[in-house]
Amino acid sequence: MLGPGLVTGASDDDPSGITTYSVAGAQLGYGLLWTALLSLPLMAAVQLTCARIGLVSGRGLAGAMRHHYPRWFLLLVCLALLVANVFNVSADLAGMADAAAMLTGVPAVVWVPAFGIAIVLATVYMSYARLAQWLKWLTAVLFAYIAAAVLARPNWSAALAATVSPRLAWDAESLGMLVGVLGTTISPYLFFWQASQEVEEERAQGRRTVAERRGATAHELRDAALDVNTGMALSNVVMYFIILATAATLHRAGLRHIETTRQAAEALRPFAGDAAYVLFALGLVGTGALAIPVLAGSASYALAELLGWRAGLDLGPRQGRRFYLVLAGAIVAGMLIDALGANAIRMMFLSAVVNGLLAPPLLVLVMLVANNRTIMGRHVNGVWLNVLGWTATAVMAAAAVAFVVTAR
Repeated sequence: MLGPGLVTGASDDDPSGITTYSVAGAQLGYGLLWTALLSLPLMAAVQLTCARIGLVSGRGLAGAMRHHYPRWFLLLVCLALLVANVFNVSADLAGMADAAAMLTGVPAVVWVPAFGIAIVLATVYMSYARLAQWLKWLTAVLFAYIAAAVLARPNWSAALAATVSPRLAWDAESLGMLVGVLGTTISPYLFFWQASQEVEEERAQGRRTVAERRGATAHELRDAALDVNTGMALSNVVMYFIILATAATLHRAGLRHIETTRQAAEALRPFAGDAAYVLFALGLVGTGALAIPVLAGSASYALAELLGWRAGLDLGPRQGRRFYLVLAGAIVAGMLIDALGANAIRMMFLSAVVNGLLAPPLLVLVMLVANNRTIMGRHVNGVWLNVLGWTATAVMAAAAVAFVVTAR
């Protein structure tokens, strides 16, 4: 029963996310462990809302929105999403390449095109059923971070106290780090991917037209809730253990200023041993291979659905040429940015800026669609989904404002 929700949650812990969580642990120690408890219900509510929109409307998120909301605004959202995802793909490819270079000794400059081309070919030419199966199994690499944290021998009592007793210093460093963690965890590309993958699952079951897909049974909605909640729980547990691992090693040793995942992995080695170092590096390669198709695919789905193109990973290269052109173009653009020597941290920062500003208005639209009876019929959001969904919207809006204020 696990599928789109599991993959979506796992892809949120991509190399750029891992870097953000590693920096949070190194700079603030156990101080932001409580954010995993805060973000889990909010993230789960948003992603379940998107899954329900896909299941009930029979369309992806942009497809469900385009007949009811201003197309010019949706086009701006989709283009901003594409730009942010290209920056994120660039950072993820750089993180994968650094990890592979650490493990093999082969220069990172060789690994960037190797990974990029391999992911493009696999996404375009592999059948949807096989690709979905591979992506599902790739989520297992996330357990490497749980193992790495255990090997780091954290102070469990101090970690538990920080988890259940939220504290935050009101300074630029702490607020900026909080915004970065929330922005990395609740990301717009996940909204589009979740809804579109629910549609892909229905197509795989033979429901080829929108009319055949429209509507959902109570059983299908329960399965979606189990899938999404499992994926979001895995995502937040892994986030928690990455912060825990780097807090127990780097922060404790006074190494509080890291800028790359490579630095995080190499700094772990003297304190947590070779096993933790290898697990951390292997996890980077696996999570990048999982996240990059999701990043590129979400932007491609959004544009294709908005512009009325044929879209879907079950299409052949000729049938879905415009859909695949956007998908491949996003990955190739990320490769070119890396080839030009752009700083991966800068790419992540730009991605975070765009995502942070894009998330609040997009969440407003998601919640409006989820409560629109013309689209959702009797399956509009219930009380708890609305409470948590609008809370997530308010939190992300506050985070965007805090980001602008602290960035001055």
